[in-house]
Amino acid sequence: MIQQIDITIAPKKRGFHLITADIMRQLPQFPQTGMLNLFIKHTSCALTINENADPDVRKDMEHIFNTMVPADSPYYLHTMEGSDDMPAHAKTAIVGTSINIPISKGRLNLGVWQGIYLCEFRDNGGSRQIVVTIMGE
Repeated sequence: MIQQIDITIAPKKRGFHLITADIMRQLPQFPQTGMLNLFIKHTSCALTINENADPDVRKDMEHIFNTMVPADSPYYLHTMEGSDDMPAHAKTAIVGTSINIPISKGRLNLGVWQGIYLCEFRDNGGSRQIVVTIMGE
């Protein structure tokens, strides 16, 4: 069985946001065994899995990425959409636009400290569209 749906994540400010519950609210029942693929349909945000307990991790991730890929670098050519746009594209390329999570016993098989992050790299990114593909038996 393969199911595919589109879901929407409400706009978030720039930063790393734990969205596991936001996603789960929009999904159908899972098969007993399978795989969940999440693909975000944007070039200035990303999806990843990381720490779900301490919010300082999300703040630290924002600081790390802003240090690695700063805004307003003089070598950026793509600047028409604002000083946060080109860094957002670069950060998205580093993190990625999709993740896979195993489904076991009808539930996501995440580690106890793992959660799904929306990495919003724009100051005003707007709502985000995610294609959800559920494969299983």
